[in-house]
Amino acid sequence: LCPCLIYGAYIFLPFDAPLLPTVSARLVYTLRCATFATFPIVLGMIVSGISRLCSSALEPFGELHREVEIHRTYVSQSIHLFILYFFNMAVLATYLPQELLKLIPLLTGLFAISRLIFWMSYAIGRSFRAFGFSMTFLPLLAMLLWNLYGMFVLEPGNLLS
Repeated sequence: LCPCLIYGAYIFLPFDAPLLPTVSARLVYTLRCATFATFPIVLGMIVSGISRLCSSALEPFGELHREVEIHRTYVSQSIHLFILYFFNMAVLATYLPQELLKLIPLLTGLFAISRLIFWMSYAIGRSFRAFGFSMTFLPLLAMLLWNLYGMFVLEPGNLLS
């Protein structure tokens, strides 16, 4: 489903990436796009804090209720996945040709939407969370494989430069 969503958005959304001739300009563009991927994480932190505040726990360091634990786990996992996603996206931006840089904001949007889907499905039940997690993890895996291909096959001479 992820390749179909990315391809459809790439073809039908009417925007293009700005002209980014240098690596530093591409990294700044990636950093700006990645800012939008933090929206589900910040929202999760807010909801986690509110649910912790509104829980009827008498001991602040005691056992957490299921609702509080869901939000806390979601925020923790999202932060870990965001770090992996961001670093892979930053490396990907250095290897993509100019005409494919439109993928950077599309992948950012996919990350944000898939984390929100994961959060909702995780709140419904633990058995439903596989769809949202796979929408986050499989594009991450594809980016990692493309980055390794770019580093070791396309430009092995520039690996450490």
